[in-house]
Amino acid sequence: MAQDDPVAASLKALTMFLVGDASAADTLQRIIDLAVVAVPPAAYTGISMLVEDKVTTSVFTDPEVLEIDQAQYRTGHGPCLDAFRDQAVYAIASTQRDTRWPAFSRVAAEHGIGSTLSLPLVAAGQALGALNFYAKAENAFGEDDQQQGQAFATQAAVVLANAQAYWDARGLNEQLSEAMRSRATIEQAKGILMGQSQVDADSAFDLLRKASQRENRKLRDVARELVERYGGADSSADR
Repeated sequence: MAQDDPVAASLKALTMFLVGDASAADTLQRIIDLAVVAVPPAAYTGISMLVEDKVTTSVFTDPEVLEIDQAQYRTGHGPCLDAFRDQAVYAIASTQRDTRWPAFSRVAAEHGIGSTLSLPLVAAGQALGALNFYAKAENAFGEDDQQQGQAFATQAAVVLANAQAYWDARGLNEQLSEAMRSRATIEQAKGILMGQSQVDADSAFDLLRKASQRENRKLRDVARELVERYGGADSSADR
């Protein structure tokens, strides 16, 4: 491919995309923006993914995509769903003549779409979703377009998997950090009770636990209040 080839440029941009520099939504949007460039016949593109136990079009380049895809989500049949489920490539050469997914094809044709191409997003053997292309003309996606689309989808799946792992790990780290902050506050509260009531660490914790049950509040909140009342500035670390 020539150096200024838009397909090569889109793949290069995708491989250089830094997940940590963007939100999960930004990552998905970047993928579909580049996908349109990677497969030139496409007028629109979107990604079908599992969201809250339902397959949905999570991101798209045009609202038309969402309206078209609703047909297959209502019936449970469509090329995007099958690409996701089967981890296989599905194409509709003509929405006017397609008989495999009649409801989807009818709605697509009503929105001026003549042909579609759906590619699985698979990383490490795991299906992440489907990358879907929509063209105005019939028979728009040739063999080269499919190959370019598959090459792009392969790289996109890696970026998507990395994004999911990053945000999952980030969420875990945030939970661990919160747990550590809560633990520090609980230890401060125990120290205050040990000094005030002349009890050992286990007894101090038991006092906190009983207060938590009696007041129907989280133990960390009871501890924080105690530290704020008697611990002065040291409690600021848990805010």
